[in-house]
Amino acid sequence: MTRFVAILLVSFAVACGAADPRVRLAGEWPPRAGDYVTVTQEWTRSAVLRGSYQEVMELSATLKSPEWHAAHAEKDAKNRGLVGEAKAQRIAQAQADAAGPYELELMVTTWDRRENDLDRGKKSVWRVVLLGPDGNEIVPLEIVRDKRPAFVVRSEFPAFGDFATAYIVRFPREANILGPDVKQVRLRISGERGGLQVNWDAP
Repeated sequence: MTRFVAILLVSFAVACGAADPRVRLAGEWPPRAGDYVTVTQEWTRSAVLRGSYQEVMELSATLKSPEWHAAHAEKDAKNRGLVGEAKAQRIAQAQADAAGPYELELMVTTWDRRENDLDRGKKSVWRVVLLGPDGNEIVPLEIVRDKRPAFVVRSEFPAFGDFATAYIVRFPREANILGPDVKQVRLRISGERGGLQVNWDAP
């Protein structure tokens, strides 16, 4: 009985550890930059859409929050050896980027590569939206492929798989995706073959 209870406790701990971390959705610039790898993991969500006999789509999505921009700028400044005014300018550029359109990096793998066409706009087989608090759909300003070499994308987003296609998705600032009263951000991708959704929840 004791061994059985121990197994249950371990299983419960693993299940709890697999839960997505809650993140600050207030949209404020952080007082200090966090570790880039840790911050990127905290702001990345994954989901899988399965069909009758096969996996239809695998998604990893990173929301480029102010925390992400700050961590990325700190990492970039360190890699480039920036100090003083040069580093301050790099941080200022990151703050300006964070104040622009909301941006997400989507890493998408489809069983049928012809379905990996998010950048075709209304001609795509998939519809990509954010869901507002009232359930209304917020459509992106644009979806473009991240055409950088795969090893560059993977160094920035470790969730980028060997067979994935990376997209940059931008949403209008007016959508107020982040803010002091925001409790959840929901991204949904849907099509004739089904749909999947990932969420970012506030503490």
